[in-house]
Amino acid sequence: MAQTQGFDISLTRVKSRLGGVWLLAAGFRALYLTAVVCIGLSAVGKTASFYLIRYFIDDVLVDPSRIGLIVLVACGFVGLALVQGGFSFLGGMLSAKTAEGVVRRLRDTLYDHLQHLSYGYHDRTPTGELIQRTTSDVEAVRRFFAEQALSVGRTLFLFVVNFAALTSIDVALALYSVAVIPVLVGVSFVFFNRVYRSYSRYQDQEARLSTVLQENLTGMRVVKAFGRSTFETEKFEKENIGKYRLGKRLTLVFSLFWPVADILCGFQWLVGLAVGALMAIRGEITLGSYLAFNGMIVYIIWPMRNLGRVVVQMSRGVASFGRVMEIIRERREPLHEGISPQDHRIDGDVVFDRVGFEYEPEVPVLKDISFRCPPGQTVALLGPPGSGKTTLVNLLPRFYEYGGGRLLLDGRDLKSYSRRYLRRHIGIVEQEPFLFSRTVRENITFGVDRDVSTEEVRRAARLAAVDDVIESFPKGYDTVVGERGVTLSGGQKQRIAIARTLLKDPSILILDDSTSAVDTETEIRIRRALEELMKGRTTFVIAHRIESLMKADLILVVEGGRIVQRGVHEELAAQQGFYRKVYTMQSQIEDQMQRESGDAVL
Repeated sequence: MAQTQGFDISLTRVKSRLGGVWLLAAGFRALYLTAVVCIGLSAVGKTASFYLIRYFIDDVLVDPSRIGLIVLVACGFVGLALVQGGFSFLGGMLSAKTAEGVVRRLRDTLYDHLQHLSYGYHDRTPTGELIQRTTSDVEAVRRFFAEQALSVGRTLFLFVVNFAALTSIDVALALYSVAVIPVLVGVSFVFFNRVYRSYSRYQDQEARLSTVLQENLTGMRVVKAFGRSTFETEKFEKENIGKYRLGKRLTLVFSLFWPVADILCGFQWLVGLAVGALMAIRGEITLGSYLAFNGMIVYIIWPMRNLGRVVVQMSRGVASFGRVMEIIRERREPLHEGISPQDHRIDGDVVFDRVGFEYEPEVPVLKDISFRCPPGQTVALLGPPGSGKTTLVNLLPRFYEYGGGRLLLDGRDLKSYSRRYLRRHIGIVEQEPFLFSRTVRENITFGVDRDVSTEEVRRAARLAAVDDVIESFPKGYDTVVGERGVTLSGGQKQRIAIARTLLKDPSILILDDSTSAVDTETEIRIRRALEELMKGRTTFVIAHRIESLMKADLILVVEGGRIVQRGVHEELAAQQGFYRKVYTMQSQIEDQMQRESGDAVL
């Protein structure tokens, strides 16, 4: 990981994309240059065969005494074909090895970097966008190394070797044969810039399309439940049409390049053949030289045409590398920056002193938040959606950095602690639990970086009131849950997530509406277990059921990013305000349900 991070940091210091590509090839450059040399030797073998043709026609066929050399000439052709094919195979193999090695490093670097980006970055960046850049764009970089960059080396070798061979036949003829090449190269770079811009827009649109698809597949239950299939189809079609139009524009740029390149190359080829034929007729060059020239000019002009195509296609790889670099240039979250007291377990004395926070400048989310939670006590947060409750508790593990005021933990500014240290001592059960597509045991032990015994896992599951459920599965704790825990009910997922946090044994607990997805009976079981667990631990509870908040040492009512009420249950229930409204409403609902239940029994 340290090597990956060091390489990551080196990449961020490179200004140009081509410089980044060069750095990316570090450790593989010798292998890659060897591949290019092999391709060059293959080109030399091909050019040598043209010389052999000239020798065969000018020296062997015209001299009956040398007819016996035909077998040797034939063996020479076979030998040169083997040289050409052998070095071509070796060059392709080495380039493929280089490309796969480079892209493996890029994938590792990119994935490691994504793991170390801030919570806020992942909050604001669509998942589909990240998937697009780590798959399609990385694949374009692989093709750049495996095909396009190697083709450039091959083309340049063919040009240099064959041009040198042509000058040995006739310098003027050689110059006539490459007169249009500078124009072709200039046209290629003009199209390179156009394709680069068009392809970048095309990839951006494809990322948006991937985001729509990813969101739809992830939320398929909601789509089906609300009958929104038609709406989702229309949304997808809209983005797909956008991709179609940009793809059509990209294809048009390519379509314009081919005729221009073909006309230039065809004109150059005809001029070269005509000049060579006139020189052969006038006796300025031999027939064998002219036939060799025909082969050499083909291996100058058409590879240069191919170079134009490759240069244009390289713009895709360079554009994709630039899109990947946009992620890598994002600042990594400094997990180890700050103190990490090894001989001190967090006591949990938390003090908010006029704390403020804003996601965007001048749009405050939290304003003048002030309260204290002594070690081992429980603070409960109640408020309407969007009031800032979850944001408030997300400041504790430093998912976000507060702006104004002070936030103290055990008498020290929270920012003085390293993020890694804080997160190892803070346990979180989120409102929407996330389970990985792994076994139940692996999901419960996910937050622990040590060997955990089966009994420890089962104890955590028992405390979370889920052990009996897990044992009912066909393979017990070795049962693999589906993607995002789709094979489990909401309550089961929630309880497994609670077990995961319990096993971590944190000093501070954050329960973000963690009993919202369970029935009343299960909630009572979980609450009893949590009451035992919370002894000696500082706990922050976000809940909408008053019954989950009643025993808290301090209840804070948050509205509009401010604390509008504070106190214990008895105090707040006696005051006019949001807390009393919710309490009264929930009490009436429960009374109504009890009456209806009693009537049903009668």
